[in-house]
Amino acid sequence: MKTAEIRQRFLDFFATHEHAKVPSSSLVPGNDPTLLFTNAGMVQFKDLFLGNEQAEYVRATSSQRCVRAGGKHNDLENVGYTARHHTFFEMLGNFSFGDYFKREAIQFAWQFLTEELNLPKEKLWVTVYEEDDEAADIWLNEIGVSPDQFARIGAKDNFWAMGDVGPCGPCSEIFYDHGEQYWGGPPGTPEEDGDRYIEIWNLVFMQYDRAADGTLTPLPKPSVDTGMGLERIAAVMQHVNNNYEIDLFDNLIGQICKVVGEKDRKHHSVRVIADHIRSCAFLITDGVLPSNEGRGYVLRRIIRRAVRHGYQLGGESPFFYQLVQALADEMGDAYPELRHKQAEIENVLKKEELRFAETLDQGLKIFEQKTAGLSGDVVPGDVVFMLYDTYGFPADLTADVARERDLTIDQEGFEALMEQQRERARKSSQFGSQADVKIEVESPTEFVGYDELQGGAKVLAVQVDGQEVDAATGDVDLVLVLDATPFYAEGGGQVGDAGTIRNGDAKIVVNDCRKAPNGAYLHFGKLVSGKIERGANVEVVVDSESRFATQANHSATHLLHAALKMVLGAHVQQKGSLVDPERLRFDFSHDAPVTPEQLAEIESLVNTEVFNQQDVCSAIMPIDEAKAAGAEALFGEKYGAEVRTISMGKFSLELCGGTHVSNTSEIGLFKITSESGVAAGVRRIEAVTRKGAVDWSNAQLATLKQAAGLLKTDTSSIVKRIEQLQGTVKSLEAEKKKLQSLIASGSGGEDLASKIKQVGDVSLLTAVLDGADKDLLRQTIDQFKDKHANGVIVLGAEVDGKVKLSAGVAKGISKQYPAGKIIQHITAIAGGRGGGRPDMAEGGIPDAKQIQACLDAVEPWLTEQQG
Repeated sequence: MKTAEIRQRFLDFFATHEHAKVPSSSLVPGNDPTLLFTNAGMVQFKDLFLGNEQAEYVRATSSQRCVRAGGKHNDLENVGYTARHHTFFEMLGNFSFGDYFKREAIQFAWQFLTEELNLPKEKLWVTVYEEDDEAADIWLNEIGVSPDQFARIGAKDNFWAMGDVGPCGPCSEIFYDHGEQYWGGPPGTPEEDGDRYIEIWNLVFMQYDRAADGTLTPLPKPSVDTGMGLERIAAVMQHVNNNYEIDLFDNLIGQICKVVGEKDRKHHSVRVIADHIRSCAFLITDGVLPSNEGRGYVLRRIIRRAVRHGYQLGGESPFFYQLVQALADEMGDAYPELRHKQAEIENVLKKEELRFAETLDQGLKIFEQKTAGLSGDVVPGDVVFMLYDTYGFPADLTADVARERDLTIDQEGFEALMEQQRERARKSSQFGSQADVKIEVESPTEFVGYDELQGGAKVLAVQVDGQEVDAATGDVDLVLVLDATPFYAEGGGQVGDAGTIRNGDAKIVVNDCRKAPNGAYLHFGKLVSGKIERGANVEVVVDSESRFATQANHSATHLLHAALKMVLGAHVQQKGSLVDPERLRFDFSHDAPVTPEQLAEIESLVNTEVFNQQDVCSAIMPIDEAKAAGAEALFGEKYGAEVRTISMGKFSLELCGGTHVSNTSEIGLFKITSESGVAAGVRRIEAVTRKGAVDWSNAQLATLKQAAGLLKTDTSSIVKRIEQLQGTVKSLEAEKKKLQSLIASGSGGEDLASKIKQVGDVSLLTAVLDGADKDLLRQTIDQFKDKHANGVIVLGAEVDGKVKLSAGVAKGISKQYPAGKIIQHITAIAGGRGGGRPDMAEGGIPDAKQIQACLDAVEPWLTEQQG
């Protein structure tokens, strides 16, 4: 049975049992800072399990794309070396949200396996959590599983949790016996890690919500989350014991072998590449780009690992991107977005491989040098750290290289050297716990801020110093939860509102508002006077000036997004934004700087819509209807069955929960203030609107007037004056070059030609050029090499306060006497460093008094090379 058929049969089976078919969500969890990637089928349903959301269905089924390559769930190092580890895999799942529980979940699983797939019952083994008597009774007494094929297992394997916090509960696992021809024992035995008995399905009975301190709180409605690895069950149905031998990988592995010139389809490096192209392609499809932090760093690690394995097999750079077509052919029917973004995926992979290829060879040489005289079989932590810090080698890539040489790495030593960076990363990481502020409320806060900026409300909760209190008195920082609020809670890049909350003589100055997972709006502020109590009726007022400025900037980001697509292309995707009262910042996918001409066109398009006074309209509609209408769904956002759309004429249509102007004319003026790169393939535009645009323009005019004063002209003549000065500079540069040519022919009146020595068949010139700059050194070297086919020249000088040594070697002898080797040798004498190409190299030393000693060392080195 083909993999695609298994996927479809699973979904159809549960659909006939009243399960809603839910599409796979993004690999980037929406609005969930506790997870790096979607690592299981239940991730998109997390808020349903917690009771924070409601859906039209109480049963669901899906085939979820998953990645486990970072954080707690990290299988990266095992991929390619085992039969079943993957960074990317599909998880078939069925879910119950307070509807059915253990009995029905077990019955569904058994029926699908033994009737729909017709697997022999004697081949199936079952485990339960050691304390779960209810599940054990169902399996043994209702389903009729033989006690000989049943085991109770501890929490390590049979108590499941998605992460450090969140839904969790006991689970029951189903294993398949591949046969006695494979080594391994049943689950719960010392030989359980063998390849004979393989887990194919995990039934998780969601009963608890785990807090950051480990506390287990019963969920409002016990629920079910199941997961069956599509690749694993495909291996069972296709009678193979290795996931990489199923049909899903067949054509992909064939293309890999063709591209890299490898005949062995079972080579572990081929399997590494086959796995990694899937995770890389789908991560890029879902908006992740290679970078040096967070999700982008994990993607970069996976790409680099795949590329190195390809080079080991003989692949030539760039090769990795050539596999995307085969992947799209294999999985494009199930996931059309893969075909839609194929060109973008290929472009990102090609550029990242070329970037890595520049440093790979040098890094591997350093590895070989540092381990050549190694005593023992452990690569020191400082070597691992240097490869990471200097050459961009992740530690697991170094471990991969070490493993192939029967070495291991000093992980503890590496971690010790990384501690400062890791500490900074932890402080800035967005993937921490959400539990900084947690206030329990019976019902979520009602947001009324789309239409009102002030109104009455009731205080539901007061928190001071992390503790809920009945009342608080003046001059304390606190958090308030109200039953209703006009304060917008931070989200979608828009900052939370500021303003005041009053009750009699009590006044709270609110500086931020955020939304908790349970729907409570958290108002952060300071009680500057009076006393505030739980249950008090308060008057709530949003700072209108700040809100109007913020929503003008927010509406401008929508116009900017649309304009970027029109000017740069449909590949542009939002990668992040910040909208506050002072400015807007918009990050987007694009692989080249935006030209001044393009920026001018983008700015003009936005301002045209501003001046055309387009009405800004919001509407609530089903998400499928919104997407069909062309609404942009933004990267990293989570959407429900119904969504809010914001339209601005026919120019822009996006899904958005933020606040906006009612007419584009309220934006006033849109002005781009900067454009820059923030990561590989990601650009950033910053801009201002309304009063901010006027203030920025006035500041630019003031700078222009100041510049005109310094140039002794008026603002209208600045360009002409600069052109005159450039002409003068050009003339002086020409005069400088003439003088340099004169100097190049001699030093202090002495002809350089008189200093040429014959060392064997080499014409050697060494000299100190007093007062020479970098250009003169290079010019002198080039002139010498042009005249001497077997020439070696080394010059020293003080350049910009630094002692510089430059070497040149005629091309015909550069392999025998590499300039880089010369510079490395002579600078080391004086505690310096340097390097370069075989025909040209540069270096430096700390002490000018050592220049001559360095130059004197060239002749002995040449003599030694001549042997």
